[in-house]
Amino acid sequence: MTERQPSAARRRFLGDNPERLGWLFVVPALALVIIFRIVPLIWGFGTSFTDYNGMVAPRFIGLANYASLTHDPVFMDSIVNMLILLATLPIWIGLPLVLAILIHQGVPGGKLFRAVYFFPAVLSSVIVGAIFNMLLRYDGSFNAMLKGIGLSPVDWLGNSSTALFSLIAVQLWATFGMSLLIFLAGLSTVPSDMLEAAKLDGAKLMATWWYIVIPSIRPIIEFAAVVTTIGMLTSMFGLIYVLTAGGPGTSTTLPEFLIWLEQGRMNRPGYASAISMVLFAMMAGLAFIQIRIMSRNASL
Repeated sequence: MTERQPSAARRRFLGDNPERLGWLFVVPALALVIIFRIVPLIWGFGTSFTDYNGMVAPRFIGLANYASLTHDPVFMDSIVNMLILLATLPIWIGLPLVLAILIHQGVPGGKLFRAVYFFPAVLSSVIVGAIFNMLLRYDGSFNAMLKGIGLSPVDWLGNSSTALFSLIAVQLWATFGMSLLIFLAGLSTVPSDMLEAAKLDGAKLMATWWYIVIPSIRPIIEFAAVVTTIGMLTSMFGLIYVLTAGGPGTSTTLPEFLIWLEQGRMNRPGYASAISMVLFAMMAGLAFIQIRIMSRNASL
């Protein structure tokens, strides 16, 4: 068979620079990022210095919105809630990591567990919220089970001391399957001869995990930590909206939900943009620190 030659039009387009073909694939995606990511970010940054309310022309007010944030108790509560959420990051990483190692070690039914654990990740946050709203309400299934074993019911979503942790637990259940698959992919790269050598040397299972498996997939763990952190700060709006609407009080209000409250209910796009910029700066700072740690560890 003879090899097909490029058409004349294609040869004229590519010329002596085949990199043009690469740009042909990159430019559409780059245009979408610019239009739907970069432009709104720049617009929001500019709007954060105005008193824009969506109805009249914006008026420049300098740093007044940012100054107001320091005296806003709702914003401060949302930051505290965010810090509590970030403090649970080790659980978000440790749980799927342990389960991935167990599945990789060949526990019975590993393929079934892999599918079951990943299934919640394909559900939308609204569906997950609707399911757990029925389970966690005061007359729901969880409290029915507690009553069945002689324990008092708990107002999981209506009590400020339990609402945030209930929300975190639901989000963890809904998303840890993705981290599980990432860790399983990383575990497949661990040299089997190292594991066999450790087994022949009589190494205990925990020692094998701690000194061989985890160091071998350390870059994967760090990558999962970065992705999970960003997801924790930006992907809980739907769950909050369906389960608690930020309450009771402000006990489950996070910055991303507060942005919607200020934008959609209070009609203060300028103030909401200021909150957005603060959240963006926090996310960028955390991501920068984590990436620097990853780069430093990679050079060791």
